[in-house]
Amino acid sequence: MSFSRRTLLKNSAATLALSTLPLASLSGCRDTKPSTRQASETTVKTTSQFDIQAKKLLEQCTELMLNAYPESASSAGIDHGQYTALKSKLTNRSPAGQDQIKRDVRALLKPLNALQTDALSKETALNIDVVRSVFQATSDGFDFPYGDVALLNSNWSYRNSPYTVAQNTGAFVEIPSFLDSSHSVKTEQDAQDYLHRMRAYAKQLDGETERVRIDGEAGVVLPDFLMEKTLGQLREARAKPPMTWGVVTSLTARVAKMNPNFENSSLENSSLENSNLASEAQRIASDEIGPAIDRQIRALERLAPRTTSDAGVWAKPDGEAYYDWTLRAGTTTTLSADEVHQMGLEELASLQARMEPILQSIGYTQGSVGARMTALGKDKQYLFAEGDPGRAEIMKFINETVDDIRARMPQAFETLVPGFLEVTRIAPEVEAGAPGAYGGAGSIDGTKPGHFWINLRSTDLHNKFNLADLTYHEAIPGHVWQGEYTFKQPLIRSLLAFNAYSEGWALYAQQIADELGVYDDFPVGRLGYLQSLAFRACRLVVDTGLHAKRWTRQEANEWFVTNNGSNPEEVRGEIDRYCAWPGQALGYKVGHSAINRLRQNAKLRLGDAFNYKRFNDSIVLGGSVPMTVLGRIIDDYIVREST
Repeated sequence: MSFSRRTLLKNSAATLALSTLPLASLSGCRDTKPSTRQASETTVKTTSQFDIQAKKLLEQCTELMLNAYPESASSAGIDHGQYTALKSKLTNRSPAGQDQIKRDVRALLKPLNALQTDALSKETALNIDVVRSVFQATSDGFDFPYGDVALLNSNWSYRNSPYTVAQNTGAFVEIPSFLDSSHSVKTEQDAQDYLHRMRAYAKQLDGETERVRIDGEAGVVLPDFLMEKTLGQLREARAKPPMTWGVVTSLTARVAKMNPNFENSSLENSSLENSNLASEAQRIASDEIGPAIDRQIRALERLAPRTTSDAGVWAKPDGEAYYDWTLRAGTTTTLSADEVHQMGLEELASLQARMEPILQSIGYTQGSVGARMTALGKDKQYLFAEGDPGRAEIMKFINETVDDIRARMPQAFETLVPGFLEVTRIAPEVEAGAPGAYGGAGSIDGTKPGHFWINLRSTDLHNKFNLADLTYHEAIPGHVWQGEYTFKQPLIRSLLAFNAYSEGWALYAQQIADELGVYDDFPVGRLGYLQSLAFRACRLVVDTGLHAKRWTRQEANEWFVTNNGSNPEEVRGEIDRYCAWPGQALGYKVGHSAINRLRQNAKLRLGDAFNYKRFNDSIVLGGSVPMTVLGRIIDDYIVREST
């Protein structure tokens, strides 16, 4: 597939022309006023015409997104039929590739902005507003001549970064796990497409390396502590034999399943086509991917002497403006950094007031809430064993938690989804730079499960009073559960995700679990839940502290550990994540608080007519949207419930 600029301009011009016509001018009545019936028919007809043009424009936006980010087609499970050609491709991460995406986004933004949504049906107008908002934010992000704008990429839309490559950003971190979890291999052609993507992966690395060099010349270099971590990950992976890399073993294992005799055959002597596939995968890894990683390492090493310990994006060119953009993109609000910072302090105080009586009840009476939570986190009765035995304990704990909460879902929703889920360990080679966990829904066609990826580099990252809460956030009724509702939306709405909505929902999902009574017999578990919310309140303070108030990395670490009692090991990884993804961490609590404000308003307006399950349905069935649009969805829900 290719993006047709000629088709785009033709259809966009037609849309623009229609959008400027008054409704009456299309009625066919020049000198006489139409009857009520004629006016009604005219309005329906005209709205339909506008809707047709708007939907064509949305189709062009979908085409752009899928061609610019072919990984999205595989993740969504639609890399077949009309999208078959995308299965062998990856995003062009070179300077030229990114510039092309920027031009195409701006070409479509013009007709999107020209549309008069009041002439559209309510559903189409909502879709246009949602798509227009993300295209505008993406265009604004491309105003900055550095970094990575990921808003249109359904795989990594949650993060934008001033750094093309970091410990948690870039092809090296993202593509191996993507190929393992999202590229299905059921036929020889699937395997050949996998090989094409391995070659494209090597080109992505080189494209990013060129951007790293260009950004470095402009003064955009990783802070010294992120440079050390990023180079450490790359060097550690490069030191291992390519045949052991996940990008190779993933294909080899799945090819073996295609032909059970393959795994017992000799790669050198077997005439099986399957063995040739695996041999080619090893060759690509050795001859193409490995040297590309070497080139990326050298490019970063050349920049290493220019690093500083400045943690915040304020230290980069136009850093304050860049942070303002990431704040808007991450929260889909117009809140300022100072407002977000103050919100964090106030919400933290409120949450700790709720934690205080629980701590008192279990005998933790002395010291600050943070200090007592630190002490609780060291209590051996809540710790998992070390090493592989502890990792097995953690996986068992998660699976039992999922089974329990799944059974409670009919109490919280009228409209249920399957919650197709697989719990997977984050690849050990990237665990050092990865978050404690992350999750997402499976494929639209239902063939691929959603994933709850858990970081098991150390069992100390998790404990028995906070792991259930983490599971609710990432899996059910959090990201995996909510993501499946988006499959009911038009394709483009299924592909788009908004950080404040999805992460705000995931915190609200934790709240739902509490409201369903999961902690009624385990008050320490409720402490873990409240600490998790406080953790997100701390993010508001720390992220703005780093990027707007010029805190050092050490200041951010100490403030976080002291005020929330969080695991220092976890906090170190978190702070480094905020440094690489400015603004992303703000979406969680901002989104959660917005959902609760909307719920409180709905309760006040509906009174006894308020229905818990239908309110929850309204949040997820409306799809992933900016916070401003979510307010409109809930207003519509209130009107429906009032009649």
